[in-house]
Amino acid sequence: MISPQVETRPPNSPRQVLSADGEPVAPMPQRGGCGLAAIVITLAVILVLGVGAYFLVTHFMGGSAKTAAGGKGAKGDIPVKVAQAKRGDMNIYLQGLGLVTPLNNVTIKSRVDGQIMQIPYIEGQIVKEGQLLIQIDPRPYQAQLEQAEGQYTKDAAQQTEAQVDLNRYLSIPNSVTQQQIDQQKALVQQYAGSVESDKSAVDNAKLNLGFCQITAPITGRIGLRLVDVGNIIHATDTTGLAVIAQIQPITVVFTVTEDQISEVFRRPDHGDGLPVQAYNRDLTQVITTGKLLAIDNQVDPTTGTVKIKAQFDNTDNALFPSQFVNAKLLVDTLKNIVLIPAAAVQLGPQSSYVYVVKPDKTVQLQNVKVGPREGNEQAIDEGIEPGQSVVTDGVDKLIDGTKVVIAPPDKAGAAGSTTKPSRRGKGMSGTSRPSTRPAAESEAEAR
Repeated sequence: MISPQVETRPPNSPRQVLSADGEPVAPMPQRGGCGLAAIVITLAVILVLGVGAYFLVTHFMGGSAKTAAGGKGAKGDIPVKVAQAKRGDMNIYLQGLGLVTPLNNVTIKSRVDGQIMQIPYIEGQIVKEGQLLIQIDPRPYQAQLEQAEGQYTKDAAQQTEAQVDLNRYLSIPNSVTQQQIDQQKALVQQYAGSVESDKSAVDNAKLNLGFCQITAPITGRIGLRLVDVGNIIHATDTTGLAVIAQIQPITVVFTVTEDQISEVFRRPDHGDGLPVQAYNRDLTQVITTGKLLAIDNQVDPTTGTVKIKAQFDNTDNALFPSQFVNAKLLVDTLKNIVLIPAAAVQLGPQSSYVYVVKPDKTVQLQNVKVGPREGNEQAIDEGIEPGQSVVTDGVDKLIDGTKVVIAPPDKAGAAGSTTKPSRRGKGMSGTSRPSTRPAAESEAEAR
């Protein structure tokens, strides 16, 4: 009798298959359908990403090359703007912040007491010298004048009578004593003194009566009135009635450093009459042009500066009292020097330099010795010759030997020019040369 066979296997172990002879049979390998699908999907994603990256890189590099070349140069050329060095003249200026001040500034006050009856002027208008500004009630002073004139008439009559008596005494010396003659002479002199006193009283009364009409002492612009009609004013009042500022001509007071003032005194007549320009706050527009009027006699020890006063005709009322302006004083003119745009000059570790464009459209770094600067123009003492082309825009992308393509100049003007044109008058071109300004700062601004 054959005993039944019991299959024994550990839990969770794969079930063994037995053959007809009872021998175990090896299991058939299973096909990994899910693993193959994952591999296919991964390869497809990698392929898509690779194609996308290829098109993105080629599109970006191609657009950059076209942009760099400006659509005209070879791939990889750097677009730049250039300007040619030239010879010319440059004016040298001393520059300082100035305050516009009236040539004369008058506070109107009353010299007599009384009530204001009339104010005929218009606030803010230009008043002429001698024009009536304020009328004070004249009646009290008219009465004082009449009283003084009456006393003068009385004393003058008494003097005449005393003089007649004296003449009579002198004509008959034997009829009167010498004492009576001497007394009559003294009486005549007494009445003469009274008459002179009365004359002074009359003149004083006339003067006070005239002070009832307050007139403009100068020609200028009058401000807002500080009192109204009907108010009682006094000669001792500390507050004025109005202020008149003479604005034609007008002055500007500005300062220069103590090191610069010698440049003015080296000029003939200590610079008297040198041209002075008044600029707006951002130095982009010439407001008006005047001349040097006076120089202060000492240096301010707290600031190390000297005050300078310039005078301007101001016929167009371009300057207004207490206005802040930038003043430029012309002290010298450099003749026949090399000039380039200030934007072309760069500050190096050892010296200033520019990039010069050679005929083969490559740039060469050239060290230069710079001079004064004015606006967008820089004077070059050494390193650049007239006619050479220097890079004014795009310098930050260049190294020595870089191939460039020259971009066309802006429609507004030549390449590298950023100075705004003046809209008022014709200004003088030149340079401001403050002696205390570091050269490194000037070069940093050029960049």
